[in-house]
Formats: sequence, structure tokens, C-alpha cells
Amino acid sequence: QLQLVESGGGLVQPGGSLRLSCAASGFTLDYYSIAWFRQAPGKEREGVSCISSSEGRTAYADSAKGRFTISRDNGKVYLQMNSLKPEDTAVYFCAAGMTRGLCLIRALAYTYWGQGTQVTVSS
Repeated sequence: QLQLVESGGGLVQPGGSLRLSCAASGFTLDYYSIAWFRQAPGKEREGVSCISSSEGRTAYADSAKGRFTISRDNGKVYLQMNSLKPEDTAVYFCAAGMTRGLCLIRALAYTYWGQGTQVTVSS
């Protein structure tokens, strides 16, 4: 059973940056497509970004384009978030799945989910 753990969340001022990490204890994430989702209080879960298992294809939600960057390194996946806005405040989840090399920002494509890490953007 793949257990995902997110880290790197916290409180940051508007315009600041955070880097979220997604890791699986005892496993490498290299063979899985990984996506980041977020959920703000009272709102539906929203896809943020994904990276495919092969060729490293990436995709971003419109809200993340130009500000967020997803990447892989040493068996982990990262989400670099720059120019953060108050509306980015949410619990961020990473998810892993076998998507046949596709990069999909759809929750149903992913089997394994982490517990989430809180990101709060506030002055």
C-alpha cells in the first residue's frame, strides 16, 4: 500500500513562496503519475497540477499557470509555489496513480492520496 506524505505547507504572506513535497515511505514515486489537488473551506476539491510517470509531462490549472511548478527529484515530487495569493489558501493533497504515462488533473485517475498539508496565505 502506497502511503503518501505531504510536507512544506505553512503560513506565508501574499507574494511569498512555498515548496510542497510529496513522498512515499519506502517507495519511489518515479513510476507513478502524481497530481496536486487543493481544497479550501467550503469549496470543492480543485486540481492544481500533475506530472506524468514517463517523459515528465506536466499540466497546470489556469489558477496555477505561471506561478506554480511541479517537478520530480530523487523519487519525490515537489510543487514550487511562487507569487502566492490569499485565494491559494487551502489544504493541498498529493495523489499517485498509474495513468499510462498521461498527465491528468482529475481526481478519479488517482488511487493513492496523502493526508494533506495546510497552506495559508495571509498578511
